[in-house]
Amino acid sequence: MSACSTRSSRLAAFLGIAFAFVISHQAWGAVKPQAPATAAQSGTETFTVQENIPYASVNGSALHLDVYEPAGRGNRTRPAVVLIHGGGWVSLDKRTMRGMGQLLARARFVAYSVDYRLLQGDQNRWPAQLDDVQRAVRWVRAHAGQYGVNPERIGAFGHSAGAQLAALLGMEDTRDNSDPALASYSSKVQAVVDVSGPTDFIRDHESEVGFLTDFFGAPYSVHPEVWREASPVFHAAKDDAPFLIVHGTEDQAVPMSQAQELFEKLQAAGVPASFVKVNDAHTFQTPEARRQLAFEALAFFNRYLIVTH
Repeated sequence: MSACSTRSSRLAAFLGIAFAFVISHQAWGAVKPQAPATAAQSGTETFTVQENIPYASVNGSALHLDVYEPAGRGNRTRPAVVLIHGGGWVSLDKRTMRGMGQLLARARFVAYSVDYRLLQGDQNRWPAQLDDVQRAVRWVRAHAGQYGVNPERIGAFGHSAGAQLAALLGMEDTRDNSDPALASYSSKVQAVVDVSGPTDFIRDHESEVGFLTDFFGAPYSVHPEVWREASPVFHAAKDDAPFLIVHGTEDQAVPMSQAQELFEKLQAAGVPASFVKVNDAHTFQTPEARRQLAFEALAFFNRYLIVTH
């Protein structure tokens, strides 16, 4: 099998399988379901979790998010991070980001784990998912005062399919600005953590991956512009947000070359970018890999989202 065929097969496998980013107890502390507006204890720090807050209604269906808010708001606003789950754009939900939400709240960030529309048959094709997460960021800005958030210090963290969406949040502003209540708010974030994300759907398009053709609504040969617009590597520009790219060296779902390509494109555009290779698979199975991700992500968000003056 050729290298191109191998890459196509691995990408196709990723697109057809749902991957959960479940944080281990060793890395993040025990993760338990939280009731709406409950308090959780972590040493001397507490944080609250508010679940299933509607942030939008699309075609009569509500989209929800969960808020992980540090206790003790004080007089200063806090940075925020929008968490975007994986699942191949077809499954899973915001609950898979509980561990990361708790970690960030303990570190004094306000974290928002968001749901977005999933592909179901011929419903919710691309770019529905991008529209939803952009709407979520604008909702966070519109409600910044309610949660004590600095609207100019918002990051995005995504895993797998969610990483592709997070990357675009750091590159492009609002695509669908039809909601008058949010029209004055930007959807662009100030820092991106991309974990195990696909970045280039054009590569090996001659295989006409079946799922991608369905997801984008047409094969590459018919509408190449759709495939290109969904690929973060083609949005690298000087005004992009800083990026932390984290990828497993043993990832059999999304090839390492996808992360490498994005890193190189960002560097060439003059964007602050770091690329961390972790000795693990797509979903980071070992406690060591998850601890490394936690350390790198917190250090990155502290660097780019915390106001020091």
